[in-house]
Formats: sequence, structure tokens, C-alpha cells
Amino acid sequence: MLMPSPASRISALKPSPIRILSEGAPPDAIPLGLGEPTWALPEPARRALADTSGICAYGPNMGLPELRRAVAAWHGVQADEVIITSGSSGALFSLFQAYLEPGDQVLIPDPAFPVYEALALMCGAEARPFALNAADRFRLDATAFEAVLEASPRARLALVNAPSNPTGGGARLEDLARIARACEARGVLLISDEVYRDLHFGVRPPTLRDVTSNGIVVTSVSKGWGAPGLRVGWAVGDPKVLAQLRIVHGYAVTAAAQPAQKAALALIEASGTVLPAAREEIRIRFEALREALAAELGQRIEAPDGTFYHFMALPEAALADPWGFCVRLRDEAKVVLVPGQVFGPGGRAHARLSFAASPEQIREGVRRLAPHWTVPHGSPA
Repeated sequence: MLMPSPASRISALKPSPIRILSEGAPPDAIPLGLGEPTWALPEPARRALADTSGICAYGPNMGLPELRRAVAAWHGVQADEVIITSGSSGALFSLFQAYLEPGDQVLIPDPAFPVYEALALMCGAEARPFALNAADRFRLDATAFEAVLEASPRARLALVNAPSNPTGGGARLEDLARIARACEARGVLLISDEVYRDLHFGVRPPTLRDVTSNGIVVTSVSKGWGAPGLRVGWAVGDPKVLAQLRIVHGYAVTAAAQPAQKAALALIEASGTVLPAAREEIRIRFEALREALAAELGQRIEAPDGTFYHFMALPEAALADPWGFCVRLRDEAKVVLVPGQVFGPGGRAHARLSFAASPEQIREGVRRLAPHWTVPHGSPA
């Protein structure tokens, strides 16, 4: 039987390398690869999911009105500026599909979550990476962004992500403002992925809404509210822009699952207790990582601006083949890390360690990787 050929726009795509690395791990490997909370789903969501009374309907394409109102209040906007999606990934997919033509360009950070480039490729568009500031803990760099934007005449979309997956680096308000102004001057739609904004250490990071009412903010209950399995996210922005997102998202999935939306509503209504509890969970886990790295490798680290990621400099011997090094670490030391090259050329000298795992797993994972590691030349110790 002749097999159909895939569409050319996705012929270069492969399954997520993060998933490949994690799913191929031995059953007793320590999981420091995937970025997902390991603490219990908060009680308000569990109670909402347990309520099975009534009809389980599709619900409106834009999301449950009561959830849209709650999200709007959280962001300080009107309900017509909110659409509920199947996770933040559903919002990003729909925005890319709605606003990119084949041959267009979209600016993405380097390093960055691999989904961004994949979404551009699915549209037949070109991803144009702009460097994060490695000398400033991989924070957003407006100067680097502006230079790439100037050199990208076909740019229609730009995406920022702060705090960053994979680096944990945040953004200064002045850099966000410069980037927003540059995009507005060029007519480029700016998307801010803020899914980690409420998993912060210290001061809450700025939002794109602090500097402009233009652009789109995308986030979800997956990280700060500790509920990635609900697959509920949202986009906030101009209703005219969201109208196109609604068309794509509606045809793709109809709407986010109604029971999950009700659980998300319960979480947002309980934000005053849920979010501080989540930040305490990542503080405990970061302390476990900090202590383990000091004891096992003599490394001293600072907390990221946000997220539960430590972007760890690779040992010198691993730089020739970071992927092979992390595969050996997985199979021999039985600890899963993600090589930074997965996130772009700017991450090649690092590996992403997720400290979302339990404190016990973090301590054991660092103990296992220590014999395979040395403190790289020039790193703080």
C-alpha cells in the first residue's frame, strides 16, 4: 500500500526531543527533565472535578463566561478581552495559524521552548531567533531583539517568554517597553508567554500589560496553579485580534473541556492561597537543589527570576556532544536532564534541570550526576 507523504511544512518536524529523552528513560531514572509540578492538585480543583452533577456540554467556543470574567479580573481587563483555550499551547497554536502566512517571519528567543519554532514551521514561516543575555542570567535583551527585528523585513509575529523556559531568566520593565514599542512601530503582533509569571522568587515579574494594551498575553493554570493536566489556558488582548484566534481554536478543538474549565475557575478564585503555596513548593525544591549542588559539586547557585528550572553549565567534556552526554547520563547515571541545544544554539553549553521534582528526587538526582560532572572552567564555585 502506498503511504501518503506528509505536508512539506511539517516534514522537518519530529516528536518533542524533551519527551523522547524522558520517555526513553529507565523506570528507576530520576526525572529532572519534564517541567511539570509534582505537588498535589490543589483542593479547590479536586472538589470542582468531583462535582459530576448536571449535563457535560461542549460550552461556548470562547470559554465559560464565569471563567472568562475571573480571568479578566485577574488581568485587570474586560471579559471580551479574554478567550479560554486548551492550554497555553492551544492559544499559541491558534495565534500562529491565524496570523502567519508561508514565508513570513516570527521572532523567538534563543534559547527558547522548542514549541515556538515548531509552530512557525507548521505555518511555513521562518523562525528568527534573538539572543537572550547570557551575561545577565539569560534575561530578555531589548537590544538583541531590536537588531533581529530590523533584519527581518517579513516579520509578522514576535514572541517573548519571561520568566523563561529553559533559563528562568526574567525581563526588566524597560526592555519589555522597548520591545513593545518596536513591534508597534512595525505592525508586528507581539505575544508574551507568561505561563511562569506566578512561579517567582521575590518580586513578581512584569507583564506585557504593564507597558502596553497592545499585544497578546498567553498563560494557563499549568504552572503557578499546579494543574497542567487540566489543559486550560487563555489569551488576553484586543477582541479583534482574539476573534481570529477563536476561529482557529474553535475548528481545532471546539472548546476547552468544561469540567476542566470549572476546576480552573475554582483555582483562580482561590489564587490567594493556591499561588503562595505553589511558590513555597518551588522554594523548598530550590533549597534542596542548592544544598545538593553545593555538597556534591561545590557549586553555588542563585534562584532564577521565576520557573522551576536551573540552566546548568555543562562540563567541558560534554560540549562536543551535549545530546550524547545527556543520553549517557540518563542510561548510566539514571538521571534525566535536557541538553540546552534542544532549546536553540544559545543553550548548547548548558542543560536544563527541572527542580519541579520532589526534594528527595532532586537530592538523589544530583548525587547520581555528580560523578559525571566537573565544575566548568570559569564557573562560580
